[in-house]
Amino acid sequence: MSAVQPGVFPRLNLPEVAFLGRSNVGKSSLLNVLTDARRLAFTSSKPGCTQAINFYRVAGQFSFADLPGYGYARVGRETAAGWKTLIESYLLNRQELRLSLLLLDARRGWMEKDLELKQWLEYHRRPMIVVATKIDKLKNQKQHHQCLSGIRELLPDGGPVAFSAVTGQGVREIWQAIQKTRIP
Repeated sequence: MSAVQPGVFPRLNLPEVAFLGRSNVGKSSLLNVLTDARRLAFTSSKPGCTQAINFYRVAGQFSFADLPGYGYARVGRETAAGWKTLIESYLLNRQELRLSLLLLDARRGWMEKDLELKQWLEYHRRPMIVVATKIDKLKNQKQHHQCLSGIRELLPDGGPVAFSAVTGQGVREIWQAIQKTRIP
């Protein structure tokens, strides 16, 4: 189900995981890999394709919420402001929300909007895991180490989970974190 306003969020009564991050960071790709369904969530190389919160029931045990990205998207200011309001309402009021996956492109690290979201989640005491996506696009071990070290500097409780939609790296670690959300 898709929702463009808070009043129509579904009541699935399942622990929910939110997929958050910049436009085109790999939120839908991660969702597809985790569910082993290549075309469950629409993916595109064009930023801004996810324009609603898309809810997915996963194996009758979880709900995944794929949220619109922030940053670069070819939409008007009014539309982008509407997404911000929708996302804030979701993050503040969603009772089912147990975990947020904050996705960063490993090649770019922390950007201003990522830091703002991280601080917002921390301020509102929303559990999160940082996932460094597109890890397979790093050219060598040195670049891999430098990029992850830069992300890790702002995570005192542990580093990011390195993820690749191409190789599946990180899937087990992410599922382990999601499984913990079932514990009340």
